[in-house]
Amino acid sequence: MRNKTGGELKWWQKTIAYEIYVRSFKDSNGDGIGDLNGITSELDHLKELGVDAIWLTPCYVSPQADNGYDIADYYRIDPAYGTMEDMEHLIAEAKKRGIRIVMDLVFNHTSDQNEWFQSSRRGAENDKSDWYIWVDPKEDGSAPTNWRSIFGGSAWTYDEGRKQYYLHTFLPEQPDLNWANPAVRKELQSVAKFWVNKGVGGFRMDAITYIKKPERFSDGEADAKDTLAGIHAMTANTDGILDYLHEFKSAVQDGTDIFTVGEANGVFPDQLPDWIGENGVFDMIFQFGLVDIDLPDENNWCETCSWSLKDFKSFFADSLQSCETAGGWFPVVLENHDQPRSISHFFPKDDKRDARAKALATLLLTMRGTPFIMQGEELGFENVSWQSIEDFDDISTKNHYAFSLAEGYSKEQALESVLRFSRDSSRTPMQWEPGENAGFSTAKPWLPVYPDHDVYNRTSEKKDPGSVLNHYIRLAKLRRTCRELTDGDYTELMPENEQIFSYRRMNESRKATIFINFTNREVSYDPACISDAEWIFGTEQNAKKGLLRPYEAVIYEAPVS
Repeated sequence: MRNKTGGELKWWQKTIAYEIYVRSFKDSNGDGIGDLNGITSELDHLKELGVDAIWLTPCYVSPQADNGYDIADYYRIDPAYGTMEDMEHLIAEAKKRGIRIVMDLVFNHTSDQNEWFQSSRRGAENDKSDWYIWVDPKEDGSAPTNWRSIFGGSAWTYDEGRKQYYLHTFLPEQPDLNWANPAVRKELQSVAKFWVNKGVGGFRMDAITYIKKPERFSDGEADAKDTLAGIHAMTANTDGILDYLHEFKSAVQDGTDIFTVGEANGVFPDQLPDWIGENGVFDMIFQFGLVDIDLPDENNWCETCSWSLKDFKSFFADSLQSCETAGGWFPVVLENHDQPRSISHFFPKDDKRDARAKALATLLLTMRGTPFIMQGEELGFENVSWQSIEDFDDISTKNHYAFSLAEGYSKEQALESVLRFSRDSSRTPMQWEPGENAGFSTAKPWLPVYPDHDVYNRTSEKKDPGSVLNHYIRLAKLRRTCRELTDGDYTELMPENEQIFSYRRMNESRKATIFINFTNREVSYDPACISDAEWIFGTEQNAKKGLLRPYEAVIYEAPVS
């Protein structure tokens, strides 16, 4: 299988990736928390789904201030999730099924309980003194700058022991590492090589655009409401970051067949040649234009903006063109552990939940690039509908709720905003079967399962030929048999149409044309563009050329003449 330039596609360009939120996938020991052995027990489900790579959220030792994204020891598995032997068993069992494990590397920051930070905070008389960002107070004793952390509040915390402030892009429990120190970079390279030697197939690099800090710390333009300036604008994608990342790539990735994907908030399309492809630092990067399409200010969930299908389609056209120009590859993502559920995010709520889920599944698995399925997405999960902020676990959600109240929004408005955007919606336990706790655990789960788990679960959906799950399984098989859906180029059709998303995937021998109705009503189109094509797949029976029922998706195929 070859790409447009004639080169052979790499394994990760042909794969379907699947994100597992370890804490919520499957509990094997009855403590209400998902674990590694639980994942191993359900590998066959993922194999049937066509998955070849599993991205695990962090499962390292952590005090769980941010559900594992605060790492205390990169070389050990958190006991809540199992042991290193369990991880090795998972890697081996996945390999038997042709599946590779992809680890989440959180390298912008550690936990404040990490021994590196504990040593660093003891002062200048130790070898880790400057492994973190320490700065003296201003003359009046206040923080060095007016930066606001991404989770709200000052990005600086004062340490009584060192009599200095340390920087944290996120929570105070997540102090930022000092990448300017060569010893830090070397240690992080050692962490990654440790996991490569364990047999993992790649890495997702968390919050990677924040690792390089400016040479001088200065105040940013303050928001009149809280006198703080967002840290993203002050540190994201700072000059010199690529030098660090090229060094990491050379030390860790060169000579292997692993792949890397960076969470790269702040990287713009014209910068992609520096970030992806042969001359870049990653194989792919996650971009935020689509998931933030209705969120003009990431710090204020109460304020949203309208968007059109044309805007939605433009994201794919622009991103794919930018990736092609850069010689890189596109990760296709509609939701992840930091985002709301896609059928709630991109469609209004109505009685056609399955149809909405199937429409987006068709887009996800026929778009050019590597699709990433978020656990539960294949079952048609939607956003939670909890009625109190006390029901939520996510620290970011609680902070946004408090921020909304402080800004003068009502409790009803604040709750409505977190129901739209809370990260908890993508983190509720996986639903395996009808009954108590949905087969996730024999104990009370750490986060409630959806009330509809007797209907939306793996066992029930597997038995239903028309289910969302079986739609995903059929699409995955189609993607493997119709090569153009993997290696074919992408051409958008009807770009001005505000009802239908249509595009063509074509390689040297076959072409597939996809039509997806993004509305809850019947729409028509000119069938002339598929006059020579045959229907090969769809969400409805008895598809009619030129006509799409509500949320209907169809695929037509023809030889290249």
